[in-house]
Amino acid sequence: MSETAPAPTTRRQVLLPLSGLLLAMFSAFLSSTIVSNALPTIIADLDGSQRQYTWVVVATLLASTATTPLWGKTADLVDKKVLVQVATLVFTVGSVGAGLAPSVELLIAWRAVQGLGLGGLQALVIIVVAAMISPRERGRYMGPIGAVMSVAPVVGPLLGGVIVDSPLGWRWCFFVGVPLSLASLLLVQRTLHLPLVRRPVRIDYLGAALIVAAVSDLLVWVTLAGDSFAWGSATSWAMGLGGLALVGLAVLAESRAAEPVIPLRLFRDRTTTLATLASIAVGVAMFGGSVFLGQYFQVARGYSPTAAGLLSLPMVLGSTVSSVVSGQLISRTGRWKVFLVLGGTLMTAGFGLLATLDHETPMGLVFVYLALLGTGMGMMMQNLVLAVQNTVHPSDLGTASSTVSFFRSLGGTVGVSVLGVVLADRVAVLVREGLVAIGVDAPAGGAGVGIGGLEELPAPVEEVVRAAYGDATGRIFFVAAVLAVLGLLAILCIREVPLRTLTGAEQLAEEQAAAAAAEAGAGGTETSPRLPEPVGPARR
Repeated sequence: MSETAPAPTTRRQVLLPLSGLLLAMFSAFLSSTIVSNALPTIIADLDGSQRQYTWVVVATLLASTATTPLWGKTADLVDKKVLVQVATLVFTVGSVGAGLAPSVELLIAWRAVQGLGLGGLQALVIIVVAAMISPRERGRYMGPIGAVMSVAPVVGPLLGGVIVDSPLGWRWCFFVGVPLSLASLLLVQRTLHLPLVRRPVRIDYLGAALIVAAVSDLLVWVTLAGDSFAWGSATSWAMGLGGLALVGLAVLAESRAAEPVIPLRLFRDRTTTLATLASIAVGVAMFGGSVFLGQYFQVARGYSPTAAGLLSLPMVLGSTVSSVVSGQLISRTGRWKVFLVLGGTLMTAGFGLLATLDHETPMGLVFVYLALLGTGMGMMMQNLVLAVQNTVHPSDLGTASSTVSFFRSLGGTVGVSVLGVVLADRVAVLVREGLVAIGVDAPAGGAGVGIGGLEELPAPVEEVVRAAYGDATGRIFFVAAVLAVLGLLAILCIREVPLRTLTGAEQLAEEQAAAAAAEAGAGGTETSPRLPEPVGPARR
């Protein structure tokens, strides 16, 4: 091992680089939902279609989900600081390109580039924090990280609505994150100093390609099925079975690779497996909540984009406070499972109550439901990652952390797609019933009316469509509640392990020193000690 600088030891040495990392993370996560309330204006300005409307959001989520494990694995092999800077630059370039896009097709392409950077940042920030801070002390720093990850996706629609309603115009929805990204690059370059552990780099290109192909195929399938083609059509079967076949090939490749992108041995650890399952529910809460709540407030309740963002504040505040407070308490007490159980319970209750929404639900009750959901989400998000980082071998910190982030992002992407299909189908049924009730001939396929066309409808028809959206929203939160229950059951089965007191970098250095001493004592001839192959949770 060769050290470029000592690991951070003081609070100031941690907070300075952490500030740079949080700036980059906030900017990246903001981008995933900032277009939610701006999309009707963007699509109208660029003469886009309803299908392209969905893909402006999905392109970013798909690219970030598919590449998150690759960033995490690479972080276990090469300089983490350089990777953070590369991911930030990729995201910044994608943001500028999206802001300048002259057509929807190019906008979707640049949004995918943004997703590549987002996939790196959402994995790498957690990995760098694990290298700098011990699990016992990490809780107090995980609070701000969790707050950023939960607040940014919810603040995004609010900020997007404000920008669209201002003289700046929708293009600044993409430009607004660029100064934050550049500032984070400067802070990271000047303040982040990590021990550099050198070991042979062996990238599993076949496994990486199969994972990306499998995830992309399945996500495109659930996004387009029910819209571009029927769920039971030959195209749907081909994509579904093809995706499952790619998953099987990826598992086979990973089981035989010397340096797999997602080591299958990680899932021999119960905590990693259960936390991964629970993170899927968190992903649905993060992305599904923000996307469909914005639509509910605008379409069903008639609020402006700016007002729709402001109405989500109870969820933002609940998530921020619970994330920070739970992180502080974990560092003080060393106990973490109680916060996961409480968070899972509150998130399930929040989704369950939101399942009762209709177009006339009192806004006071909606605020209470959102506060419960946000509070539970804040307790779960980063504490699930902390639980995994505390049990895996230090050489697997990057891979394990990115695996949890990967499945959280996967849950969000699939959640947005599937819940969108559920919403569209339910809206079509309710619109047909409502139109028949007022004596209007219903279209064969439902209303097919988007946000932008509501004000052009006759008043009675407009009222029917708005009511349909409001009443259908409860259905998608019922589905989310079922997933949240499954996540809570997974959390209840996790075994609590005392938090370690060494940082990831210190654990690696200690193990390498011990390996070198053992070889010297045994008269070994190797000059470059290697870490033992991790076979289970680290015990420090």
